[in-house]
Amino acid sequence: MSVSEGVLLGIGNPLLDISAAVPESLLQKYDVKPNNAILAEDKHMPLYQELVDEHSVEYIAGGATQNGIRVAQWMLQETPRATTFLGCVGVDFFGKKLEDAAQKDQVNVHYMKIQEKPTGTCAVLINKENRSLVANISAAGSFSIDFLKQEDSQALIQKAKYFYMAGFFLTSSPESALYLAEYAHSNNKTFAMNLAAPFICQFFYDKVMSLMPYVTYVFGNETEARAFAETSKWETSDIVEIAKKISQLPKAENNKFRVAVITQGPDNTVVAIGDEIHQFPVTPIPKEEMVDTNAAGDAFVGGFLSQLVSGKPLAVSVAAGHYAAGVVIRHSGCTFPATHSFDPTK
Repeated sequence: MSVSEGVLLGIGNPLLDISAAVPESLLQKYDVKPNNAILAEDKHMPLYQELVDEHSVEYIAGGATQNGIRVAQWMLQETPRATTFLGCVGVDFFGKKLEDAAQKDQVNVHYMKIQEKPTGTCAVLINKENRSLVANISAAGSFSIDFLKQEDSQALIQKAKYFYMAGFFLTSSPESALYLAEYAHSNNKTFAMNLAAPFICQFFYDKVMSLMPYVTYVFGNETEARAFAETSKWETSDIVEIAKKISQLPKAENNKFRVAVITQGPDNTVVAIGDEIHQFPVTPIPKEEMVDTNAAGDAFVGGFLSQLVSGKPLAVSVAAGHYAAGVVIRHSGCTFPATHSFDPTK
């Protein structure tokens, strides 16, 4: 079943992943530990240009929401530009590379562009089997609600029937997130959110809770779910109970249900719709085939959303999420082959 162009709109912090195989000496030079993910400090700023100048680099459109949208588009490839992505970039070389990379994946990117800050980047440093990330949020953190209210943005918003946001965007423009969530609710559209990271659940809890009445689908992994439960003072670490409680949080008027979807790596994915619980087993991936698990959560959400917007049942959406995560785990970064082989009828 094909979907309409622009049916799914994501909003988030766009980052250009600059990926390169590097010697250990470069990690030492910039004080980067193997298999670690950090936010860039002043001492890391020359790293990005050094990668471009001195190493063979691959540019990949990144950032959690944009990753999820790219995967959804890959799964919906019979409809080019079925997905739209909004975010903020700089007017620079990296911003152009980011736009080109996302458009190559057939995502309709609509970036707010600013002169004051450079495009957000993430250095992906590959040394043997180790992979280290150094993220510089920069322009991605400067998104403005005024951009959402412009005529061209409004046309994209009105065309969309589903909206998705990873929680990281709450560090940039919580007012824009609330604007979209309220719009979705008022217009009988669907808003989905990813808890994204434990620190979002801990330090941006009030912002998450301000959105929650309007959220129909909440995604997270077991670590994020437990962090949310702890901040909520629920005194349970049981994933089924936490999923139930998230599903049962207060809803805005006419929001009839909320679906909480909690992944647990190789263990069952738990889905709660009020008191109703579903558990879906994950097909194991042989250890020798696993390349990189960093984008598995984003890929799961992208796969799930691709079937949700296609009107498929819950079980098919979860199966698509498992499939997409399984593909991305076998690649470095959030990358995938030209075509997918997911069959919603099986």
